Amino acid sequence: MAEILLGVSGGVAAYKAAYLTSRLAQAGNAVTVVLTASAERFVGVATFSALSGRRVHTDAFDLSDHPLGPHIELARQADLLAIVPATADVMAKAAHGHANDLLSTLLLSFTGPVVYAPAMNSEMWRKPAVQRNLEQLREDGAVIAEPGDGWLSCRDQGPGRMAEPDEIAALIAATLASGAS
Repeated sequence: MAEILLGVSGGVAAYKAAYLTSRLAQAGNAVTVVLTASAERFVGVATFSALSGRRVHTDAFDLSDHPLGPHIELARQADLLAIVPATADVMAKAAHGHANDLLSTLLLSFTGPVVYAPAMNSEMWRKPAVQRNLEQLREDGAVIAEPGDGWLSCRDQGPGRMAEPDEIAALIAATLASGAS
C-alpha cells in the first residue's frame, strides 16, 4: 500500500491517533509516527511503536538512522503526511513556515499531500487567527479532515472535536487514490 508519515501533535485527541495508527497499519500501510514533545505527554512512544511496528521519531537531531537528517529522509520516503491531531500551534507553524522541531521541519521538507485533522477547544477553533491559518493551509493545498461538533475534553460541547479516526483513514485513502500532492 502506502508509506504514511503520521505526525502527532500535543492535544488530548492524540489518543485517537493511536487507533488511527493501528487502522492504517491493518489496512497494509507502512506507518511511521513522529511525535512532538507535547504529544509525548499524552500518549507514549511505546504505544505508537507497538501499533506501527516501527521506530517512533521525536528528535530532529537524531542522525542515527538518518544521516541526512530525519526531516529530509522521512519526507523523501513518504507518500502522504497526516497531522493527527493538528493543534492550533502546529497549524500556525505550518501556515507561516516556522520550523523548530521535527514535525514542523518535516512539514517544510515534505512535497506530497498533507492531511490535517484539527482538534481544539471551541473558543480556540473560532479565533480569527486559527481560521486564517486554516485558510492558508487550504490555499497551500492541504486536505482538511473537518472537525465536528461534540463533547470536548474541556467539558464543553461545540465545534473543534477532531474527526473520528475511521473518517480520517478514509480521507487518507481517498487522498492517496486521487494522487493529490
